[in-house]
Amino acid sequence: MNATMASEIIKTVAVLGAGTMGNGVAHVFARAGYNVILRDVEQRFLDRGLETIGKNLDREVKKEKITAADKSAILARLKPTIDMTALAAVDFAVEAVPEQLELKVRVLKDADAILRPGVILASNTSSISISKLAAETSRPEKFIGMHFFNPVPVMALVEVIRGRATSDETFQTTMSLCEKLGKKPVGVNDAPGFVSNRVLMPMINEAAFAVMEGVATPEAVDAVMKLGMNHPMGPLELADLIGLDVCVDIMEVLHRGFGDAKYAACPLLKQHVAAGRLGRKSGQGFYKY
Repeated sequence: MNATMASEIIKTVAVLGAGTMGNGVAHVFARAGYNVILRDVEQRFLDRGLETIGKNLDREVKKEKITAADKSAILARLKPTIDMTALAAVDFAVEAVPEQLELKVRVLKDADAILRPGVILASNTSSISISKLAAETSRPEKFIGMHFFNPVPVMALVEVIRGRATSDETFQTTMSLCEKLGKKPVGVNDAPGFVSNRVLMPMINEAAFAVMEGVATPEAVDAVMKLGMNHPMGPLELADLIGLDVCVDIMEVLHRGFGDAKYAACPLLKQHVAAGRLGRKSGQGFYKY
């Protein structure tokens, strides 16, 4: 079976995790016509995720990207559940829980035990080794990285990461599926941080060092990158959007993976995290919100 045919038989997908990334992934699958089983550990997380999807769909209606009838149809395709056994009915699954190795492994193992043989299991990890995660499952050849970008309904890129054991069919099917979602998939091989965070996070880290060392204010650092490099957001604004805790976690993955001191997280980033200043989600990071 070729990849296009394989992607066409996918009708129902599971998204594991209803947080910032998970509800965005569920949104784009449902918007593209797929039935979505959105699973999380507590009903309140599901309720919050569905509320976010509703608000984002309202924004699309207001911008006339979809109609009110489209919104109703999209919401009708979403089936929230706390029951992992619901995964027995799906044709494709994406894990989108927080970027913690132990948590991801636990969720992926639970999903792997229930998914039918042959069903592709993807991880939305932004930095953890796909090969390492795949080895924790019984389907390493059917395991792949599917790194969406925030906000998922808006951002076109999906970084599709091949693990050591990922089959050609799994890779091509996932690439085809991304295109059906209206995304622009880019294939990369497994390495710490892949391409996106291997390039982005050291830039954010250096921007934090520039502030810590008194070279410039956060506003000045961001202005230089926006005006001089034509970036839509400065690196410190972007760090606040991503979450400073997430930035530190990814820098630590890069540091461990490459064993190079240049990937050590800036002390100022760590201080912000220790003080609970995580960026937009906490109301303060490099900026106040």
